[in-house]
Amino acid sequence: MIIEIDDKLVSTELFSKDFVCNLSACKGACCVEGDTGAPLTVEEVGLIEDSLEEITPFMTKAGIDVVKRKGVSYLDEYGEPVTSLVKGKDCVYVFRDENNITKCAIEHAYRNKKISFNKPISCHLYPIRVKKLEKFESLNYDRWSICSDACTLGKELKVPVYRFLKEPLIRAYGPKFYVELEKVDQELKKQNQSKD
Repeated sequence: MIIEIDDKLVSTELFSKDFVCNLSACKGACCVEGDTGAPLTVEEVGLIEDSLEEITPFMTKAGIDVVKRKGVSYLDEYGEPVTSLVKGKDCVYVFRDENNITKCAIEHAYRNKKISFNKPISCHLYPIRVKKLEKFESLNYDRWSICSDACTLGKELKVPVYRFLKEPLIRAYGPKFYVELEKVDQELKKQNQSKD
């Protein structure tokens, strides 16, 4: 089912599915799996290019080499910018911590107050995938087998997708939009209770 909020078409799976990233289980596989790099906005490409000096200290040598040769991003098959990849696999901004968990150099630079913007919004919002339509943006829940541990942990903790992604949703659409999501969640819960 789809709920319309302003110019957003929101899948009710954002309320009915549970999700909490379980990095100790998946090791951040979403940063190194998949067919292309992470989707970027044109603005994000410019921000990364302008801040590369502050981001590269947190990158791997392999990632830096690719960026020097190919740039911070490339255009995917749909002509949309995505992050460059190391050997067609790892995002160039990935590094691994002492527990072999992938981390984002852009996010790390942001958390260390070296830059003023966080990791790409497409990464921050995952497992929500945003699609721009003619008059609307659709927000859908994306199923990916590598996130099965996140679904299990989300169920255990009873945290719906939209609540887990509160920070990026507010970053992307503002606090008012998030309040609307909370209202929808309450309404859906009432409807489900009345069916029981």
